[in-house]
Amino acid sequence: MISTSIDAVAILGPMIEVGGGCHCGAVRFRARLPDPPVPALDCNCSVCSATGFVHIIVPHEDLQLDRGSESLTSYRFGTGAADHLFCSTCGVKSFYQPRSHPNAWSVNANCLDDPVTLEIERFDGRDWEAAKAALDGVAGSD
Repeated sequence: MISTSIDAVAILGPMIEVGGGCHCGAVRFRARLPDPPVPALDCNCSVCSATGFVHIIVPHEDLQLDRGSESLTSYRFGTGAADHLFCSTCGVKSFYQPRSHPNAWSVNANCLDDPVTLEIERFDGRDWEAAKAALDGVAGSD
């Protein structure tokens, strides 16, 4: 799991800066990521599997929204803890606030301007509680 420490470089090593956004360009962001391969999660929950969202977890302080805050529309379901943010013009979710990582954003790897090499871990979002426990390394979660 990616650390949300302020001193991410000391923990993760060298960082790269990437840009990305929605399809129409109304929402644009920059993010700092660890040097590739970048850890990512492939979730099979109902929303992620329907939209092809591949999660790159980015600490809040490492994502800068360059434009489009007024274009973001929120969608919540289930527990309501996750804040799914979609562009109100084109409907693309380029990043959102996941319930699994309350101190970080989840950036869609498919919304980056330039692809990065990913190290993908499967996340069983259909059995969210057990998958989150496994992600956190909680004993007895397998």
